This record gives sequence, C-alpha cells and structure tokens, in this order.
Amino acid sequence: MADSNITKKALAAALKELMEEKAFEKIRVGDICDKCDMNRKSFYYHFKDKYDLVNWIFDTEFIKGAYKKTYNDIFDLLADICQFFYDNRSFYRKALCIKGQNSFSDHFRDLLIPIISNSLQDVLEMKSIREFQINFFTDACIMTIQRWILEYYDMPPSEFMEQIKICIKCLTVKYEDLE
Repeated sequence: MADSNITKKALAAALKELMEEKAFEKIRVGDICDKCDMNRKSFYYHFKDKYDLVNWIFDTEFIKGAYKKTYNDIFDLLADICQFFYDNRSFYRKALCIKGQNSFSDHFRDLLIPIISNSLQDVLEMKSIREFQINFFTDACIMTIQRWILEYYDMPPSEFMEQIKICIKCLTVKYEDLE
C-alpha cells in the first residue's frame, strides 16, 4: 500500500508540474510517465486516465482531510474548500476548466450534490427539496467558485464567502415571499 501511494504521489507531482508548463489538453499520459520515470503500465495500474489522476489529487489532498474535520454548517465546509482552492489556485484554476468525461468539475459536482441537498433544508429552510433545486444550487456553487478562482483570484476566501452569504441571505428573503 505504501508503494502504491508513493507511485500515485509521484504521478500527481508530475502532472502538477506539467500543468504549470502547458494546458491539460496537451498533456499525454506518456508525458506524465516520462516526467517521473515510470512506464504507462504503472500509470494505468493506478488510474483510468489523466482525469482520474486530477480527481485523485483533490480526493487525497482535500477530501481525505475534510472527513477528519467537523463542520458546523455548509458555509464552514465551503470556506474550507475555498481556502484550499485559493492556496492551490495555480493548479485548480486549470483543473476547474477541464472539460470532458471524468472532468474535475463533474467529480466536484458529484461530491457537492449530497452536501447541497442536505444543506438546503437548513440554510433556506425549505420544506421539500426537488432535484431541480439541488442541481440549481450545486451548479451555481461550482460556477461561482470557478469564476472566483479564474477572475477574482485576488479576493481572499473570507471575502468570497461573505459575498456568498449575502447572496444566500437575499435568496432566503425572496424565497419566504414565494411560500
């Protein structure tokens, strides 16, 4: 198991280095393997493709640690995610823009859906939650984070989260008028 993690970490480090040099779309699995002196067989033993490697990086570097923490609410979790993205923005500015099957955005979305679903009742005090509403808030969350990392990267995570809370508060007031 230890050797497996060493190999995966070496591949991850190689991909991160390559993403500093060129666009993700231009990186081939062979480039990743060459960078860390491994063969393609080793890569495919651990990962389905380069997209899977990007997702593994997030799961290992953030999700694994997040499971060990206690969050008071979704805002604490989002603040932690935003701080992580901000601290690693060079990588995640590119990772969030990856398109295609198994993309990081899709992976991130799959991780957020149950969190958003569970939080909607608490934050918006909604009695019943529909799939449409879950998708709306999940997509809004991902796109807002992506825009922040790409365009407002000089805005600190704490300020970004304050803006999110203001938006949610405005939605809450308006939603109460609809009921």
